[in-house]
Amino acid sequence: MPHVITQACCNDASCVFACPVNCIHPTPDEPDFATSEMLYIDPDACVDCGACVRACPVDAIVPHTKVVTEQLPFLDINRSFYPERPQGVKLPPTSKLAPVLPAAELHQRGKYPLTVAIVGSGPAAMYAADELLTQQGVLVNMFEKLPTPYGLVRAGVAPDHQRTKLATRLFDEISWRRGFQFFLNVEVGRHVSHADLLQHHHAVLYASGALHDRRLEIEGMGLAGTGTATEIVGWYNGHPEFTGLPVDLSHERVVIVGNGNVALDVARILTSDPDRLVHTDIADYALAALRDSAVSEVVIVARRGPASSAFTLPELVGLTQTAEVVLDAHDHARVREDLATVQDNLTRQKLEILTKLGDASAPITRPRIRLAYELTPGRVLGQQRCTAVEFTVMGTDQVQRIDAGMVLSSIGYHGTPIADLPFDDNAGVVPNKGGRVIDPQTGQRVPGAYVSGWIKRGTNGFIGSNKSDSLKTIQTLAADYNAGLLTEPIAGPRAVARMVHAQQPDVIDAAGWKIIDKAEIARGAAQDRPRVKFTRVADMLDEVKDHSDLPLLQNMLGALRRS
Repeated sequence: MPHVITQACCNDASCVFACPVNCIHPTPDEPDFATSEMLYIDPDACVDCGACVRACPVDAIVPHTKVVTEQLPFLDINRSFYPERPQGVKLPPTSKLAPVLPAAELHQRGKYPLTVAIVGSGPAAMYAADELLTQQGVLVNMFEKLPTPYGLVRAGVAPDHQRTKLATRLFDEISWRRGFQFFLNVEVGRHVSHADLLQHHHAVLYASGALHDRRLEIEGMGLAGTGTATEIVGWYNGHPEFTGLPVDLSHERVVIVGNGNVALDVARILTSDPDRLVHTDIADYALAALRDSAVSEVVIVARRGPASSAFTLPELVGLTQTAEVVLDAHDHARVREDLATVQDNLTRQKLEILTKLGDASAPITRPRIRLAYELTPGRVLGQQRCTAVEFTVMGTDQVQRIDAGMVLSSIGYHGTPIADLPFDDNAGVVPNKGGRVIDPQTGQRVPGAYVSGWIKRGTNGFIGSNKSDSLKTIQTLAADYNAGLLTEPIAGPRAVARMVHAQQPDVIDAAGWKIIDKAEIARGAAQDRPRVKFTRVADMLDEVKDHSDLPLLQNMLGALRRS
C-alpha cells in the first residue's frame, strides 16, 4: 500500500479532489460520505503520487513505509473498505473522477461588492469564508464572541490529538486573504444585533455550531460532582468559560454516560499519565489537577449493546493503544454474541478490537477505562455530592450500582436558539432549505439569513464534513444574490468597523489574534509545548493592548482599505 489514511483524518475531502486516480473514498458525491467515520485509500489503485499528502490539512496521510507502530491497524482498515478482487485488478471507480463541486458564481450587483457577515469562527464558518473568497471582490466579516477563533478545533479537540488541530493552518491562511476581516470578542445578540449586521451586509450566515450538551434528565444530576463531558473538555482545553469549573478528582471512579468519541476523549485524558500530556497544549491548571488525581477507573456506560457503540473505529484504535481498556465478563460475552451475527464490516472491526480487551476483574494496577453496556441510568445517589449511580440492566428489573465521585453525561449536543431567527427545538436546528433560513409558519425565506454546520444540519459529521456543507450554503446564498433577493448594505465596508467599535471598544481584529497566537506559541516554546494558552479573556486583551502598534480601529480600517 503506497499511502494510508490514519486516525487524524478530518474528512474534509481535500485529498479526494487532489487524487488523480480516484482512489480515495467515499467522495462527497457518494451516499456514505456524510456518515463515514474517515476516508480510505484503495491500496491497489493508489499510484503513490503523494498528491493526497500535500492536500491533507491535518497530516493524516503517510506512505506505508513510514507507518509507525500505533498506525499499523490503519493498513487493514483502509484496505477493508474495498471489496476483494483478483490480484492486479483495480476496482472500477464509482464515478469517472471525484467531482469538484463548482464554486458559487457571482454576478456583481448594486453599489457595493457582496458583503457577508459570518457568525462563528469554527470549521463551518472558516470553510464558508473560504468558498466566498474564491470570488473577486467579496468581503467577509467574521464575528466571534471569544478573542480567539476556530471554535472546537481550538477548544474541543483533545490536547493529545495535536495533528487534528493542524486544520488551523488552513484557517490561518484563509483569515489573511484579501477581503477577510475578524471581529473577535464580539458577541452577536449582546454587542451587536442581527438587525445591525443585516444593515451592514447583504447577508448574515450563522455557523455557530451546537453549543449546549443534551442533558441527562435523571434524579441526582445537579449534585456536586455531576456535569457533562463537554464541560470537562472545555476545562482541560483552557476555554475561558470553563476555567473555573469545580473539577474534583479526589475520588477513585468517574462514570460517563454515553460512549461517543467525546466520552472516549475525556476518559483517556482523565486516565492519562500526566507526563504524557506535559508536552501538549493542555491547560496548566488541568495538568496540575491530573497530577494530584486519585482516579483509578473511568467507566463509560452505554444503554445499548457493543454492536451499537457510538464511538468511531479510528478513535477506538487510538484509545486501545494509549490506555488500558477492559470489559467485564458479561460484556465480553455480549461482544462475542454480536460478532457472531453482525453483517456490517465496520461494526465487525470494532467488535474484533473489543474481543481483545482485558478482563475487568483483574486488579487495577494503573488508571484504566472500563466499557460497560446495556445499562440504563436511573438515578444519581448522594446528599450534597454524588457518590454512586444506579442503572437498570437492559431487559430486566435488575438494578446495578456503580460507585463514583464524578458522573458525566455525554449524550450529544443541542443547538441554541438564535435571536430573531426561527428555531426547531426538537431537532436543535434553525429551519432551513439548503442553508437558506425558512420561517416554518409561512414557508417563506427569512431575508438575508443563512446557516451552515451543526446549527443547519444537526450534530453529525466531523471537522471536514463542514466543507461540502458550507459550499452548498454558499451556492444558495450566491443564487439569491444573483437573483436580486439580498438587500444592499446601508453604507460601505468601513461603516462595519465603525459600528462594531462603537458598541464593543474591545473588539479584536486579525492582527490582535496574531499577537495572542504568537504569545501563546512563545510561551509554549519555553516549555517544549506547542502553545500555552491564555485562559482568561482579560489576559488576552492585555496582551493585545501591550503589543499593538496602532489602535484596533485603525488596524481594521486599514485592512478594509487594503481589501
